[in-house]
Amino acid sequence: MKIVVIADELQKAELLSQVNEPAAEVVWESQLLAALDCNCVIDLLFEPAKIRIDLLQQANASLIIVNDVEGSLKELPPNFVRINGWPGFLKRELVEAASLKEENKNIASSVFEKFNKKMEWVPAIPGMITPRIVSMIINEAYFALEDNVSTKAETDIAMKLGTNYPYGPFEWGQLIGLKKIYSLLLLLSETQPRYTPGKLLKQEALSS
Repeated sequence: MKIVVIADELQKAELLSQVNEPAAEVVWESQLLAALDCNCVIDLLFEPAKIRIDLLQQANASLIIVNDVEGSLKELPPNFVRINGWPGFLKRELVEAASLKEENKNIASSVFEKFNKKMEWVPAIPGMITPRIVSMIINEAYFALEDNVSTKAETDIAMKLGTNYPYGPFEWGQLIGLKKIYSLLLLLSETQPRYTPGKLLKQEALSS
């Protein structure tokens, strides 16, 4: 099986964090090229634009795996699988993913075995599970900052020591990107008001 991975250097390092040697059948690209010859494409730089989706389909791969936290599989072709490829999450042994077809799940699981990772299949909803939770934690931290409960540094230290999280909420926000956090919260808040982003988070996200 030939696998083409479209990724930047950080994403590549995270995806390879559980292996000693990259699999020989994996080809790395820094951008999406036309006429890809492969069985599977992993597009970690994916943007949900029609032109990119059409270009991915030209690969004629049996499976296309895209880094798409906010999207919905209803708008994607049937051979697409969504994963949570936000910065920091690809380092984990489990890859959060969504698919509407069992056949896609089986192929995707065999693909990620080459990176010594297992799939965690979640509902095919915008935000999946972990990004929703982390975004809410970051949002609550910004609400607390607005109320002068504590500083960013103190909040990060408290969360890491108190919950054993790998990052504090503000560190997480910087790692993932506040624009991604704000965009997801804004999308989710259209149907669930509890996800409404705070004023300070919005301000920092739009100015970053």
